[in-house]
Amino acid sequence: MGEPWIAPLEAGDPEAAWDLFIERYRRLVFSAIRHYARDYDDVMDVFAHVCTALRADDFARLRRYLAESDHRAKFSTWLVAVVRNQTIDWFRHRDGRPRLTVLAAALPPLRQRIFELVFLDGRSHLETYGLLRACDKPDLSFHDYLGELGATYRAVSAGRQGRLLMDFSGPLPDLPADTPEDDSTTRREQSALLTKALEALPAEDRVAVQLYIVEEMPAQQVARALGLFNAKAVYNRVSRALATVRASLEAVGIHQGDL
Repeated sequence: MGEPWIAPLEAGDPEAAWDLFIERYRRLVFSAIRHYARDYDDVMDVFAHVCTALRADDFARLRRYLAESDHRAKFSTWLVAVVRNQTIDWFRHRDGRPRLTVLAAALPPLRQRIFELVFLDGRSHLETYGLLRACDKPDLSFHDYLGELGATYRAVSAGRQGRLLMDFSGPLPDLPADTPEDDSTTRREQSALLTKALEALPAEDRVAVQLYIVEEMPAQQVARALGLFNAKAVYNRVSRALATVRASLEAVGIHQGDL
C-alpha cells in the first residue's frame, strides 16, 4: 500500500504508527466529518470519537483492512466510509429521539406522523402507509401518501442535519399497493437490475456516485475524500460510472424514463 504508518504498526509501535497515520489523513477525516457537522465543537467531538474508534482494540479496524487479501476499495475510500459511519453513530447517540423530533415541529400533522414513523421508528415507507391507513387516515390514497412523503423528505432533508436524517430513515419508497401486478413486477425487476448495475461498479466509482449524486457533497470535497486530483476528476469519474450503468441497463432493454 505504500503507507508509512503500516511498518511501525506491524513492528509493534502503535504510537508511532498513529502519529504517521493522523498526520497523513487528518484533513481527509475532518473533511468527511464536516459533510455532516457544522458546529466547531461537534466537529472536534466527532473527530475524537472517530480517533477512539480507529485506535480501539489495538487498531482492530485498521488491522482488519490490512489483513484483507483483496482490497475492493482504496484505503482513502474505505476510511471515508468508516468516518461517515462513526459520525452518524455519534449524532445518533447524542441527539436521539427528542432532538430529532424538534425538527418536525413545524410540519403539518400528517407529515409529523410520517416523520415519526419513517425517521424515528425506522419503518419502511409501505409499512408507514399501512399504519397511517389503519390508525390515522383510513381514506388516504397511496398517491396522496407519496406526495406527503416527498414533502416530508424535502422539508427535513436540507443541510448537514438533513443528511443525517436521510441516513436514519428507512429504505426507498415501495411501489403503490394498487399498482397492477404485472406492472409492479416489471418495476421491481427494473429496480433490481438498476441495483445490480450500480453494485457492479468498482468500489471507488460507487462511493463517488454516492457522495456526489446522492449525498450532494461538493465535487472538490469528494476529490479530497477520494484522493482524486481535482473536481474535474470527480465529474469525469461520476460521468463514466453513470454511462456504464446506463449502458448496462440499455443492454437489457431498460432506457431512460423507464425507471
